Amino acid sequence: MPRPGTDLPSDDQLPSLPPTGWAVLGLLSFGEELSGYDLKRWADWSLRFFYWAPSFSQIYSELRRLESLGLASSRIETRDDVRGKRMYRISDAGRAALGAWAADDHVDPVVLKHGVMMRLWLGHLSDPERLREVLTEHRDQSERMRVRAEADREGARAEPGWAFPELVLRWSERYYADERDRADLMLAELDEAARTWSTSAAAAERRTPEELRQHRA
Repeated sequence: MPRPGTDLPSDDQLPSLPPTGWAVLGLLSFGEELSGYDLKRWADWSLRFFYWAPSFSQIYSELRRLESLGLASSRIETRDDVRGKRMYRISDAGRAALGAWAADDHVDPVVLKHGVMMRLWLGHLSDPERLREVLTEHRDQSERMRVRAEADREGARAEPGWAFPELVLRWSERYYADERDRADLMLAELDEAARTWSTSAAAAERRTPEELRQHRA
């Protein structure tokens, strides 16, 4: 049965696709016929700022899945009687399924897996100078991502059909600016954290095992 008040399929009618499948179908939904190479380029241009950019092998695997489910179709583009690249287009069924998936009212909490913060969390096993190098590289990388998001956002502004991707790219630009600023703040706080830990570690060495157990209890 469709969703009440819409022509969209219900949740139990949606195809079972991994997130990469929905992402590839989403890239096809902007109305253009695209090759696997085009899809990879578009993913690098937008998806990578807030989700991830799938590899070529992932893209082609999902394209085969989408076509087998009737969610997309393809044709071989021939030029001057020379077999060319395969071009993909979303089908009506694919657009309906994608619309239903996007309209899902269930919002999962954002799961953050931050490798740099994991390394800082384990700072008691590292050298403060090495931690500073890691944070500095993270800070510089965040700024590079911000600059790239800004450039891609400007590019999206020229195409009215990309109004919503532009909105997300604007969010991406702010996100990486915040990440850069948080790294700067942590760099300023790093020495104090190292001093605090060093004092605590020195005091712990002077305590007996029984005193340490009582303190942690």
